[in-house]
Amino acid sequence: MDNEYFQISTESGIAHLRLNRPERLNAMGPSFFTGLRDAVLTLDDAGDTRALVISSTGKHFSAGMALEVFTATTDAFDNSSPRARLGFQHALRNLIDCFDTLDQVRFPVICAIQGGCIGGGLDLAVACDIRACTTDAFFALQETQIGMTADLGVLQRLPKIIPAGVARQMAYTSERLSAERALAVGLVNAVLPDAEALLRHAMELARTIASQSPLAVAGCKTAMNFARDHSTSDSLRHMALLQSAIFDTQDIAEAISAWHEERQGHFGALPPLTPRHRGAAAKDGSVQ
Repeated sequence: MDNEYFQISTESGIAHLRLNRPERLNAMGPSFFTGLRDAVLTLDDAGDTRALVISSTGKHFSAGMALEVFTATTDAFDNSSPRARLGFQHALRNLIDCFDTLDQVRFPVICAIQGGCIGGGLDLAVACDIRACTTDAFFALQETQIGMTADLGVLQRLPKIIPAGVARQMAYTSERLSAERALAVGLVNAVLPDAEALLRHAMELARTIASQSPLAVAGCKTAMNFARDHSTSDSLRHMALLQSAIFDTQDIAEAISAWHEERQGHFGALPPLTPRHRGAAAKDGSVQ
């Protein structure tokens, strides 16, 4: 599942995806998006991943979308005619779906951010369940500086994570949000002194999640995602249906026994999924 942009390792139900182009500030080229989507879906399809940590290498988490995405996808993002604009919408939706995968998979995703988290890097981070960062981290939506509107999900997700006014100011001005401010407004759950301490923190959190019933954790993610996007009344009706589907007395009994016996519980993996269709980057760099 590795590619030129990242490497993946797995151990004891915890997957670790590390961006590995520090010399390019971990900028995201055309094949990054489909590579990320396919790797994350492969983990979800197998059923044995209980948490995913996304981290990075070098000084910055990610400088966002690489300029070659714009040059390599000229045909895909042509808006010169009604037919071309329809193709544009399809190509952009495919890019959006690549980050949306992080939101849709059954396991929690933890994002560990050091240095700059800019543009597309922030689109990726806000699609994750939990974020932590280093003291030197900063967050910025810089699309307005190049004359465009951010379009990979950050404008839709960020105002549901932090106060809407803060999100709007970031979007309108492209100004940076410091680590201290990110913690204060709830964008991150913790600020660590350096990248090494950050990764330790993220992996320890992943291990704690992995020790729980994966069915119960997946149920939590499903319920909270639904509640985020629906009314309280609809969400409560959904919760009744969801709980009737996933209530597992064996997991409950094992969790209670493990608690009383002061040991780690033993829970079965989630069932494998039928592998889903994955598009691929076309030769011209456009997303299919």
